[in-house]
Amino acid sequence: MCETMDFFERYKNLKEKYEEKKTKPKVIVVGRSNVGKSTFVRLMTGRKDIRVGKKPGVTLKINEYDMGEYILVDMPGFGYMAGLPKKVQEKIKDEIVHYIEEHADEIAAAVQIIDTKSFFEIVERWKGRGEIPIDLEMFDFITDLKISPILVANKMDKIKKEEWDAVLDGICEYLKCQPPWHQWKFIVPAILKEGKGIEEIKKKILERVRLFKKLRGIE
Repeated sequence: MCETMDFFERYKNLKEKYEEKKTKPKVIVVGRSNVGKSTFVRLMTGRKDIRVGKKPGVTLKINEYDMGEYILVDMPGFGYMAGLPKKVQEKIKDEIVHYIEEHADEIAAAVQIIDTKSFFEIVERWKGRGEIPIDLEMFDFITDLKISPILVANKMDKIKKEEWDAVLDGICEYLKCQPPWHQWKFIVPAILKEGKGIEEIKKKILERVRLFKKLRGIE
């Protein structure tokens, strides 16, 4: 949650723990299926061979891309995936959690992408079943590990422009971050299919990567 996100202190601790380790930082990309992760990775890497589709569950394995200063890690989508048994979906989710836990000390930032249009409906549906909404669970998991988040509120074109602030403030409330959303520098509204928001995301990634490297003594 927002009140516990002391990432600067975490970076200082990592410098001592990894004084001799000179690996590139990782930046992970997480999100439910069909929120725009593959589109984001294509924009970041410039690769045309990354599959993008309307059906959930296009990415089913962990993929790593060397971005020069850091490694971009594209995680499979979690939650509903078309054509996959629930048991397989749970296995994929477990693999995501295991990877993040195992590599937490190497991760400079986590880019979590959400579908802004469906976010509220899905959260309320899960809460109505007495379950923790998966988007909120992932955000809590990331921040509990003291990994610096970048929350990409994608598909903002589905929201009326005059409602953007109210919608983003509402997301803050679900994340237990006091509105207004502008004060939280980790939130980026985006329309990834049009490339909107990508430059701001790149900027935030590099800020976190360079701070991470500086405090760990990595050239």
